[in-house]
Amino acid sequence: MRALFVAATGMQSQQLNIDNIANNLANVNTTGFKRGRVDFQDLLYQAIRPVGANATVNTEVPTGIYLGYGSRPAAIEKNFTQGAYQQTGQPYDVLIEGDGFFQVTLPNGDTAYTRDGAFKLNNQGQVVTSNGDLLTPNITVPSDALTTTIGTDGTVTVTQAGQSAPSVIGNITIARFANPAGLEAMGQNLFRETQASGAPTTGTPGAEGYGTLRQSMLENSNVSVVEELVNMIVSQRAYEINSKAITTADEMMQTASQLKR
Repeated sequence: MRALFVAATGMQSQQLNIDNIANNLANVNTTGFKRGRVDFQDLLYQAIRPVGANATVNTEVPTGIYLGYGSRPAAIEKNFTQGAYQQTGQPYDVLIEGDGFFQVTLPNGDTAYTRDGAFKLNNQGQVVTSNGDLLTPNITVPSDALTTTIGTDGTVTVTQAGQSAPSVIGNITIARFANPAGLEAMGQNLFRETQASGAPTTGTPGAEGYGTLRQSMLENSNVSVVEELVNMIVSQRAYEINSKAITTADEMMQTASQLKR
């Protein structure tokens, strides 16, 4: 009976959907996190009677009989809409308002990308992520710096003891992708370039198409708890309905097996 296997694919699909919702909710307070959305597809169809088959010598049936074999998850797409802003007061917290990613250098030399701007200084005065990965281009803050200012265009200036005018110590650039949804999520708030995302293009914050920077602010997760809870209820009910279909199919088979009695 097809219903058993068709309903089973529906239950498996909804189980994956619940897993994705759980991950979204688990990261509701993760800086720069982007929620995922599961896309589903229907499976192959068996043509019991094709469209346009001959009903008689001179007539054709206007519709056919096609039985589907359930559903499957096709993709989990990241939603890169802007998250809410959070004022922190920390000089090395930076938010991207608009499109773009910070570039960081991993310990193996590869470049990764992130929306998490919770930067810090290491023991050499270099700007790093919470994992210790260097911001690219590298910014080194002098040990005698009194204040650090990060402009909306990424210009980093410091005031030092004995100097009246601020000094420029570097510029933060950001990267854009033709298809950010094609980036590979690595964990630790990092993304990796893939063939699907396309090669990055780097530019100055505030230039055409690039977001601007906001110092002493962070971007919160774009997860909506209410929306995720609604999606969870819908997914749970869909799981229950598919399980009910399996139970009904089993009862029908049981009835058929007892006809002889």
